[in-house]
Amino acid sequence: MNRRKFVKAVPPLAVLASSPSDFALGMSGQQELQPILLPKPEKEGGKSFLASLQERKTTRTISSKELPMQVISNLLWAAFGVNRESGSFGKKGRTAPSASNSQEIDLYVAMPGGVYIYDAIQHRLLPVAAGDFSARAIRRGVATAPFNIFYIADLSRYDTGPTQPDRSIGDPEVQKSYYYTDTGFIAQSVYLYAASFGLAAWFHNCDKENTIKEFKLKPTQHVLFAQTVGYPE
Repeated sequence: MNRRKFVKAVPPLAVLASSPSDFALGMSGQQELQPILLPKPEKEGGKSFLASLQERKTTRTISSKELPMQVISNLLWAAFGVNRESGSFGKKGRTAPSASNSQEIDLYVAMPGGVYIYDAIQHRLLPVAAGDFSARAIRRGVATAPFNIFYIADLSRYDTGPTQPDRSIGDPEVQKSYYYTDTGFIAQSVYLYAASFGLAAWFHNCDKENTIKEFKLKPTQHVLFAQTVGYPE
């Protein structure tokens, strides 16, 4: 099932949870994933921008303590949430830029019990697959971390039609330069949010081959990197 069909199939009701573990178990004893309606993001607080730049760093030792849903909500909004109703090319604006506002980077979030995709427009998490996928980050110290973001580019988002002013956007090498750059914008926002609120963050490689299969990705989707966020030990 591709992502468009999957999103349409998602039931209209969503769970509002205070932590990633607040989900009911199914008859088989395995977690039945449901859409998670994230709380409204808090847009005040934390250190100043300049102080956050001073504190920005990679921290590889991360606690297994889960992040509250409010923190997850704030973090995902800071990373690539909607910050204005009217952006360029007829789309809503996001907290990080993308080439021709293509918004080609999806954030797949691995938490205890399953992996979800961040729906920024509705500010919710849509279920992708049940299970513990933290090991797909394949870096020492992240297997027990409670929150991993997988950066996945969807090349079908690039508009190559006649109204596209960037006539080179269909070039695979140009696309590659765009989606790597756009991932960097988002990842830096994650780093700065972490620095502002005393969290640990680590941007790193991941297990691309198994992630493609287990996340049920389309041929147009490319797994790029992962970023682990949590409390410092």
